[in-house]
Amino acid sequence: MKPAGANIDTDQIAPLHHQVYVVLRQQISEGVYPRDRSIPGEVELSKLFNVSRITIRRALERLKNEGLVSRRQGKGTFAETAIPTKPIRANLQGILENLLAMGLKTQVRVIEFGYVGASPDIAAEMQVAPGTLLQKAVRVRSYKDEPFSYLTTYVPEDIGRSYSQGDLSAQPLLALLERAGVTVSAADQTISARLADPIVAPLLGVETGAALLSVRRLVRDQTDRPVEHLQALYRPDAYEYQISMSRITKAKSKIWIPDATG
Repeated sequence: MKPAGANIDTDQIAPLHHQVYVVLRQQISEGVYPRDRSIPGEVELSKLFNVSRITIRRALERLKNEGLVSRRQGKGTFAETAIPTKPIRANLQGILENLLAMGLKTQVRVIEFGYVGASPDIAAEMQVAPGTLLQKAVRVRSYKDEPFSYLTTYVPEDIGRSYSQGDLSAQPLLALLERAGVTVSAADQTISARLADPIVAPLLGVETGAALLSVRRLVRDQTDRPVEHLQALYRPDAYEYQISMSRITKAKSKIWIPDATG
């Protein structure tokens, strides 16, 4: 497979060397560069990406520090084995159950825990008046000591009073909601992308401006009351969603639909 060039956007917040690093890292993970064939040199890569050699050198140095490439004297730079740690996977179907299961094998650090007045946007989604007290928590979740998600949640005050910061450090929020007598029955979810800001970036171990997977979820109980508003930011190199689909005929046309179980 021939490596493709990349249009590096000089207007992005992400530094140029980080953009080059992301593209090369992806190409390495996809096997674009076999272990027995050297990666193009700094001059060729600088032309390919239309950036300076210094930018290329910084990107390659980062890949080297992560063990993804090696420098061989007189021979060039070679890709090592594929990305060492596979991303955590979660199906879109049964997502709430998956989160409970994940909570048993991941670690969480509570960054913020308290009660705040709901902003107009959050109030509208939680179906309360602006300024209504909500329990707010900010957590960073890690897997094998590597941070992969930054979670901000809002919960109605009466439910939030049923658990402490210590509880949130030890158990998934969904389990705490159920312990409080909440019967979770549905959730609306939106998936998009965001750039890491200066607060989130160091907590997730990425550079400011790095692309993150963004998941917004509104969880409801059996009475259709919103009981949790979640904004989750995930490192795309450490976390991915997976969904199984089937192609069916409907109204004389073929469409893709998610499998009932997955």
